[in-house]
Amino acid sequence: MSAPTAASRKPDALERDALAVLHPTFHGTDTPPTWLLRLLESGGMTGVGLFGRNVVSDEQVTGLTARLHEANPEVLIAIDEEGGDVTRLEVRTGSSVPGSLALGAVDDPDLTRAVAAELGRRLVARGITLNWAPSADVNSNPDNPVIGSRSFGADPALVARHTVAYVEGLQSAGVAACVKHFPGHGDTDVDSHLAMPRIGVDRDTLTERELLPFRAAIAAGTRCVMSAHILVPALDPELPGTLSPAVLNGLLRAPVSEGGLGFEGVIVTDGMEMDAVAARWGVERGNVLAIAAGADAICVGGTPSDEAEVLRMRDALVAAVRSGELPEERLHDAAERVRALGRWTAARRAEALASGNPGTAGDTGGTGRGSAGNIGTEAARRAVRISAPAGAPPFAPLTGPAHVLVLTPAANVAVGSETPWGLGPALTRLLPGTTTDRRGRTAPDAVPAVVEEVLREAGERRLVVVVRDVHRHAWMGETLAALVAARPDTAVVEMGVPQAPPSGALHIATHGAARVCAEAAAEVLTGGTIPRGTART
Repeated sequence: MSAPTAASRKPDALERDALAVLHPTFHGTDTPPTWLLRLLESGGMTGVGLFGRNVVSDEQVTGLTARLHEANPEVLIAIDEEGGDVTRLEVRTGSSVPGSLALGAVDDPDLTRAVAAELGRRLVARGITLNWAPSADVNSNPDNPVIGSRSFGADPALVARHTVAYVEGLQSAGVAACVKHFPGHGDTDVDSHLAMPRIGVDRDTLTERELLPFRAAIAAGTRCVMSAHILVPALDPELPGTLSPAVLNGLLRAPVSEGGLGFEGVIVTDGMEMDAVAARWGVERGNVLAIAAGADAICVGGTPSDEAEVLRMRDALVAAVRSGELPEERLHDAAERVRALGRWTAARRAEALASGNPGTAGDTGGTGRGSAGNIGTEAARRAVRISAPAGAPPFAPLTGPAHVLVLTPAANVAVGSETPWGLGPALTRLLPGTTTDRRGRTAPDAVPAVVEEVLREAGERRLVVVVRDVHRHAWMGETLAALVAARPDTAVVEMGVPQAPPSGALHIATHGAARVCAEAAAEVLTGGTIPRGTART
């Protein structure tokens, strides 16, 4: 009789601990892979992640997660559902709730708490138990290419109070929150998906700025904290946060009496396939270093895993324990923390299901018409800021078809290119016949020709130009300036961080590119009433 293969034999206790800390993602929308169900059922695996590639509809997601819960009733099913620009459940339509920057612009923690609670109810109804959100990053660097509108803002105290409200709202619905990206990704100008960011500030600045929202979230009871693949020499001159014992164990986990944050929950890594880690250490080696440093759950998010990759990661952990590099008690402690979180989410999910129809109040079905859609619309409207530069001509509301130009930067890796954004569909619903043109990066010497072509396409129709983080893109600013000079009655809609001075006859800052943010801007352009709490600057 042949010996059982590594994939088919029953794993031992050490292998079960190793599998417990691995949270991969996978291909598939209808049925999870057979190997994944087997490892969840009898191999010791505790969690998986979902991305837009796993989503077709709310009903489909509910069926998909039901199979995962059947395999392991205490499974952690995670998703990156920040709302706003980063949405997975509404990846093909755009989010029915605005993101963090819009909520921070309103600065009503009760509203933030209510939006997060509605998101939480919707996640629970779909079988999802862990949300890799919110971002607790203080967006202190306007040139940040990956955080931006995912942050509540640039003021640490504002970010702290809204991070707390989001955590409280999400967890009140029975979904574990995961604040990110520790020790803070806001003061970076490099995307850790692509390379290693570095924050060169001193320890006092970190304490007063980056760490403030994390301390507040921990005090509020967040169940998880996600580490960042960033180098902070004031904490560790050699290793990024995810791989650094000084950052994870010496700061995040250390008691408050010893200068730490005293976090007792689950530390989740950012995606281990991201180049900030994988390009130098590789996924398997990075996995070992992260657990040794103090992480409890390994996320492999950006690219789907197969069975071979998961078993390689498991075997790397087992080999590290057997060689003495990774203490067995450290791996077991990580596995036990993750299992405890699974028990918590299973109990909270059962309570929500027993209470009757969890999530129906927030069930938008992708249309934005449910209660979550209503509160999302309210929040998006309240986040709108309207201004105009000195000397701009008076703006008359649009009454007929317009021509919308969307100046489109390269997609943020965290946001992805699947989710639509812009103003065209929202404005077309109000003004049938409106047309949309999208333009990408333009060379400086090509700007005049582009402007001439856009004006020709617009004809007699009013022009609306949509930008996103125009302050970070010189080509976008040059094109916008030329268009406004040629057509002073142009309306400008900024759907990113409104850092640049206002331009156009009317300048609308939506503080995010969610679908509801576009709808709020379209209402203003057509003369809709500016809601209470909306500022004209």
